[in-house]
Amino acid sequence: MRPLRQSIMMAIGALAVTGCATMSVSSHVRSGLDFAQYRTYDWGPADALPTGDPRLDKNAFFKDHVMGAVEKRLAARGLDLSVSGTPDLLIHYHASINQRLDAYAVDREYGDCYDEDCKARVVAYEAGTLVLDIVDTRTNNVIWRGWAQDSVEDVLDNGDRMARKIDEAVTRMLARLPPRL
Repeated sequence: MRPLRQSIMMAIGALAVTGCATMSVSSHVRSGLDFAQYRTYDWGPADALPTGDPRLDKNAFFKDHVMGAVEKRLAARGLDLSVSGTPDLLIHYHASINQRLDAYAVDREYGDCYDEDCKARVVAYEAGTLVLDIVDTRTNNVIWRGWAQDSVEDVLDNGDRMARKIDEAVTRMLARLPPRL
């Protein structure tokens, strides 16, 4: 019976670890912004900052999928990719991968133990962060910034998983754009 209990506790612990690394999304918008004034956008110059990870730096799929997901969501919000002239907005993205630690305390009283000793666990994982900036071309100021962060474990070498993560991140970030009334 003891091995079964230990296996169950390990499975619960594994679920707790994956639950700790759920995607977090947030944004910031310039105060008093009238988003209805914007009609067109284009992509700004490439990021001069390295991502710090060649799995993104040299990954054409990643770049194409991020840009495609953003273009799809902006089109759904009524913004057009500029084909000539100066666009109203410039879109720019930054991506990075960093090592993160997730330390969580366990509490024997509530049965949240990972093992029989009920010790606190520290879990190391790689977290990817995607930041989208929207710049007003008239003022050259960032008027909106959205960011998403999530674990990239088992994502970087799997195109389908990467596509799903990118789509989720972009969808959730751009859902935070001000409405175009």
